[in-house]
Amino acid sequence: MRAVVQHGFGGPEVLATEQVPVPEPLPTEVLVRVVAAGVNPVDWKTRAGGGMAGVLGEPPFTLGWDVSGVVEAVGFGVTTLAPGDEVYGMPWFPRAAGGYAEFVTAPARQFARKPKAVDHVHAAGVPLAALTAWQALVDTARVQAGQRVLVHAAAGGVGHLAVQFAKHLDAHVVGTASAPRHDWLAGLGADELVDYTATRFEDVISDVDIVLDLVGDVRDDTSTRSLDVLRPGGLLIAVPGGVSPELRDAAAARGLRTSPFLVEPDGPALAAIGGLIDSGAVSVEVQEVLPLAEAAAAHTLGETGRTKGKIVLSVAE
Repeated sequence: MRAVVQHGFGGPEVLATEQVPVPEPLPTEVLVRVVAAGVNPVDWKTRAGGGMAGVLGEPPFTLGWDVSGVVEAVGFGVTTLAPGDEVYGMPWFPRAAGGYAEFVTAPARQFARKPKAVDHVHAAGVPLAALTAWQALVDTARVQAGQRVLVHAAAGGVGHLAVQFAKHLDAHVVGTASAPRHDWLAGLGADELVDYTATRFEDVISDVDIVLDLVGDVRDDTSTRSLDVLRPGGLLIAVPGGVSPELRDAAAARGLRTSPFLVEPDGPALAAIGGLIDSGAVSVEVQEVLPLAEAAAAHTLGETGRTKGKIVLSVAE
């Protein structure tokens, strides 16, 4: 089968398409023929030696955690899926899943049935981004109706889904994004939007219950600045940047809470998210679709930090 393999850390040029053996499903696992694979910031960070490189170890390895495809075979003990079922998932994260390939194997219960309302390309853009937003807002923050939720980088892959989930939970949703994205985000449910390129968000936003920081840029200090907009007892969830001891202590001194975050495989949550997609309550934005062999170009585009929604690789020819 074709797979994108890297033999060393570095820039996008280290990604090469090669022929590798098709994996065999172990008991409780399924073999999925990948139709499309999502591309996420953790992919290019890991490619360069950051991200999940410490978990994956030294190359060679194949990146990619977001997949949508068709069950090809099932291992012993699998009762929830059968060959021919259309599925999507984020298998094995943060361990290697090998999503940039024509086939993947993983535990059956790390997948869910693909939403019927979208094709495989759009479904492949969902799992990691949607599970990050869902687990942060639903499981970690336990968002309640009427709460004020601020989503930084609201136009990104995780951000545009977080806006929709927060609105689904009846929260008052505030987002930071560049001005050209405002109309689109308002259509997704954002109640207030701040152009971070023109205004410091802490000058115009206040009384927030939950901040979901999807920027994580220490040079911009978004997480620290976000403490200024939180109500007493409010919660800051810092996703890519994490929570440093200094940030934790600064928040605690002001009566605020902080939480680092790392997404987990979650088939049941994907099933719930799929239901929202099928009902029309949630949509996924795919900005660019590139063939598997152009994974390097997908990383180059993603690293600009200016994408609207998701980038997806089309795997099946």
